[in-house]
Amino acid sequence: MIREKLFRLMGDELPYGSGVVIEKFEENPRRAPYPRFDCGGERQPQAMIIGAGGEKLKRIASEARLDMEKLFGGKVYLEVWVKGTAWLDR
Repeated sequence: MIREKLFRLMGDELPYGSGVVIEKFEENPRRAPYPRFDCGGERQPQAMIIGAGGEKLKRIASEARLDMEKLFGGKVYLEVWVKGTAWLDR
């Protein structure tokens, strides 16, 4: 879902060397799912994915979290990193 949002929201601006990796996925019956993703590539593409003031990364993470909440049927705590820069969306 993160990758799909990257492609949809960035279009032709998405750097060729970009990718998305699931770093961990914690699931506990007492808590909401807690996935952590790492996306990005070379140094310059990081800034393109993050956007001015983190707005682009915030939008990517927020839209992906909403899709994940539909899939899991409840709250999801999503953590998205772009090679050293985090966006935690709750």
